[in-house]
Amino acid sequence: MVKYQTLLLVGAGVFLSTMDSSMVNVALPFIMATFEAELIEVQWVVLIYLLSITVTLLIWGIVSDRIGKHITYLTGIALFVLSSIGCSLAPFLSILIVVRFFEGLGAAMMMAAGPTIIRDIFPRSQLGRGLGLVGIATSAGLMSGPVIGGLLISSFSWRAIFLASVPLGLIVFLVGFIILRRPGIIKAPAELRQFDWKGALLWAWMISATVVYAHFLLRLEPLEKVFGALLLSATLALFYSTEKTRKSTILPLHLFSKKYYHIGLITAALSFSSLFVVLVLMPFYLKYVKDLSADLVGLVMMAVPLTLFIVSPTAGLLYDRLGSRYLTTMGLSICTLALLLLMLVSEQTNFIVICMILALLGMGQSMFLAPNTASLLSRIPDVDAGITSGLLATSRNLGMLMGAAFGSIVFAAWYGYFSSGDELRHYRPELAGAFIASLRATLLCAAAISAVNVYISWQRKR
Repeated sequence: MVKYQTLLLVGAGVFLSTMDSSMVNVALPFIMATFEAELIEVQWVVLIYLLSITVTLLIWGIVSDRIGKHITYLTGIALFVLSSIGCSLAPFLSILIVVRFFEGLGAAMMMAAGPTIIRDIFPRSQLGRGLGLVGIATSAGLMSGPVIGGLLISSFSWRAIFLASVPLGLIVFLVGFIILRRPGIIKAPAELRQFDWKGALLWAWMISATVVYAHFLLRLEPLEKVFGALLLSATLALFYSTEKTRKSTILPLHLFSKKYYHIGLITAALSFSSLFVVLVLMPFYLKYVKDLSADLVGLVMMAVPLTLFIVSPTAGLLYDRLGSRYLTTMGLSICTLALLLLMLVSEQTNFIVICMILALLGMGQSMFLAPNTASLLSRIPDVDAGITSGLLATSRNLGMLMGAAFGSIVFAAWYGYFSSGDELRHYRPELAGAFIASLRATLLCAAAISAVNVYISWQRKR
């Protein structure tokens, strides 16, 4: 009984963070209109949230082993709720972006501690099942987010979407404070990893500098581009040499030599990268080209996670019997097919057809996710459980970050080319052709990334 109470609690936290992300993606066109900003500026509402998670997840994975997974999880929920209230009150885009950073910190704490709590309460023979059930919470958050967000935006404004998570967040915090503090639920690790502050700071600087460099790349002079690339290369070299020579590292380098480990992390990052190209750009297509209202935009975008309800727990059960290779590769192949089909959309495409293609994309993602996660967590020693949980979530969020940044930058560049220098905030119906051409070019890049990911996934053992 306690096992499933804890599972429900962790699932509720996952639901909150995923619902928030999916609502914000739908709200981007409306936030752009409120602050009269460009796409490349508004994208930071998404990017800063993902960046905050990406650069701190590894830290929280180690910290949770030291101060307690339950403390990390509950603190994350509290910070997430407070930041959500702050986002709803932000008077300027810059303030909204800053508060979203703290909201990301709260989500990172929940993401780092949640899977290791599941690992503590489920035996290894049932770990795939447990993670598959958490996948249901993921799908519920992703599926309800666009619908709830669209309704709230239509009835009130985009500010209301940040208040939607507050009541449930408070309930999760109070119930979690009672359940997770019970003795015997959370296991203390037999051995603690030493904390590598130098590596953590270099990691944060490296990821942040890369995102900022990519953001300003199109505006830089040729010499500035070269200097920035050299600076990033030097940072990467310093990070690698620091991690290789230190006894205690932010990354478990002894595990990266294992094929299942680095393939699991790489494929997680690339799968979410191609997914987020779609999640960021499709709401703009639905609002500008198809001229749908906010509630209909949310309804269409709900198609992506719709199949997760069925496929995710099924994939978790199949992993316990078949392993990860065939399931993950098949899931990524379906994602690639969906991305290619999305390239066929036009001004006349029926939104039901769009929903079907998006549902296919969601089915591929859900078939991949639970087996890929279980393939790592089921093989590692207890001492590396926290850092591996953090690394998995970091890989996924790094992929989201790359996809959101890459999709926005590439689309903006193509849109400027096809529209003869116009900006998306000045969109008008006669520019629909330029929008479609830019979307197709960007989706082709995403499909190429996904195809490479299929090949990488097939290299893993059973």
